[in-house]
Amino acid sequence: MTTDLILGTAGHIDHGKTSLIRALTGVDTDRLPEEKKRGITIELGFAELLLGEFRLGIVDVPGHERFVRNMLAGATGMDLALLVVAADDSIKPQTREHLEILRLLNLKAGVIALTKCDLADPDWMEMVEEEIRELVAGSFLAQAPIVRTSTETGEGLELLCQRLAEAAELAVAGSGLDRANAPFRMAIDRTFTIAGHGTVVTGSVSSGQAAIGDELLVEPGGVKVRVRGIQNHDRSVDSVHRGQRAAINLAGIRHDETRRGQELCSPGHLIPSRLITAEISLLASAPRPLKDRTRVRIHVGTAELLASVRVLGTEKIDPGTTGHAQLFLSEAAATIWSQPFIVRSESPVLTIGGGRVLDPNAERIRQVDDEVMRMVRQLSSKDLYERGSAALYFAGFRDWRPESLSRTAGIEAIEDVRQSLAARGDLMEIAVSPKRAMRLHRLVLKHLCERIESTLKKLHERYPLRSVLDRSLVANQFRYLDDESILSTALKQMNADGTIKFGPTGISLVGHGPKLSQNEQKLLAQLIETLRQAGIQGPSVKECQQQATRNQESVPQLLALAAANGELVEVNSDYYVHTEVDQAAKAKLAGHFSNGEGLTMSQIREILETSRKYAVPYCEYLDRTGFTKRDGDIRVLANVS
Repeated sequence: MTTDLILGTAGHIDHGKTSLIRALTGVDTDRLPEEKKRGITIELGFAELLLGEFRLGIVDVPGHERFVRNMLAGATGMDLALLVVAADDSIKPQTREHLEILRLLNLKAGVIALTKCDLADPDWMEMVEEEIRELVAGSFLAQAPIVRTSTETGEGLELLCQRLAEAAELAVAGSGLDRANAPFRMAIDRTFTIAGHGTVVTGSVSSGQAAIGDELLVEPGGVKVRVRGIQNHDRSVDSVHRGQRAAINLAGIRHDETRRGQELCSPGHLIPSRLITAEISLLASAPRPLKDRTRVRIHVGTAELLASVRVLGTEKIDPGTTGHAQLFLSEAAATIWSQPFIVRSESPVLTIGGGRVLDPNAERIRQVDDEVMRMVRQLSSKDLYERGSAALYFAGFRDWRPESLSRTAGIEAIEDVRQSLAARGDLMEIAVSPKRAMRLHRLVLKHLCERIESTLKKLHERYPLRSVLDRSLVANQFRYLDDESILSTALKQMNADGTIKFGPTGISLVGHGPKLSQNEQKLLAQLIETLRQAGIQGPSVKECQQQATRNQESVPQLLALAAANGELVEVNSDYYVHTEVDQAAKAKLAGHFSNGEGLTMSQIREILETSRKYAVPYCEYLDRTGFTKRDGDIRVLANVS
């Protein structure tokens, strides 16, 4: 069985990368007229090399420092590298920068080719090899073979193929996730049109497979497309898979809707975001630390984006160290967990570090504390459960689905991890409807309860004379929640924990309530007695204020407090009656309703021996509270059909 892998070249300009590929494959990867004219690689070039059980799709990258951005686009999806150093020139700036980029992209295997050996004497080549060994010490190429080659004489070409096959074995052995069975994904590195065929995009397939007729998406953009045709190294094929180069003819999209930096993927596999949480390693050679609001260039996939940095858990990331940060991108990027990226300074443009994505669809972390940083670090844990728990935590109140664990935590054993999260109590399911449930991390619900408690404390301070707070006051503070059932679940949890208590008209914090002065206590007692004596024709709130000799401004809140405590009944915002009066009036009316016949407003007014001024609001109160039911001008007891 043939294994497909992507081999990428790296090295300084004019060190013979393209000539070496041509000697190995017979393909000239310099395809542009400008490249032919100037004798340098400007854009990416592609070729194929068969080595026994391995088929290498070669990406030839430019070596000139002006085209490092093109080199980075070509580095996407590399499985192994071929570092090229000219024997007559030794190590140069782009040799160093390309090696740093390959190291930051977390490659595991590669070979070093010493080219143009026909132009250097043996002693000089030995010195160059020593310099190379010093350069690659501590990197993934530290033990890589150095093969002396010459495209003019053919020296070392056969040995180089052998060493590349051995490196391919190491690359396969060092790979983790079986990306061949994952959803399809291909970063677009080139796009063009062909007359009579339409839009064509090319790239290296990093996961899954695609076949003619498949429905895919172009992200960012969410454009639905259909695969019309596929080529692999100029051969028409029915399908392509992970590790292969592909040119895919798409239906459903115009050429001007595609660009380098986009991704072609299975529907639902990628969700673009302008904010990612990441682990960043700064090179020791970086000129300065990475601080908050630093503007950088992020190369991820085949995209180059500007980003603003927010460092997490510390003030800065120093050169030669690793830290965590959130990256606010200039445009949305489609990434997955652990995807590597390169960081370059905005100006002057040079490589200063790299990193990997920890949360590809992050929410802004507003408060960084020990718990948040523990969860950020858990996103890079080798333990699947810890990673899954952290991914669930950072999903917050969004509509989390277990299948997202593949994209957000690199987890393929989705059901096992879901069951483990539920069994350990981290995963909580909240019934939103009979057929739908919201899934939250227990700590997310815990923090919501803490925010509700803080909100209730502030409301109790704002309304010091209320023993019970309207639920609407609390709900207004949490309108950002996707579903009201989340707030209800949190309130029920707080009630069960004894933090709050429910009343007939609202909720309150246990231990919090009105703290009345001695004068307010006397006034409250007077108001209650006044309304008891007044019967159904009690004074209005304004009249109660006018009758009070002191604390007039407290009267509305004192009346509301008495109603909350069950001593008064609020007929409407300006009309209260004593509870005993209300009970007596209802009993009196119930006797007249006993024959099942209804009563008009005039009849009710006469029964209660009051005027229309009081009868109208009182009847509306009886309707609102469910004691009576109105049918035109007639009212009947609500429990009588």
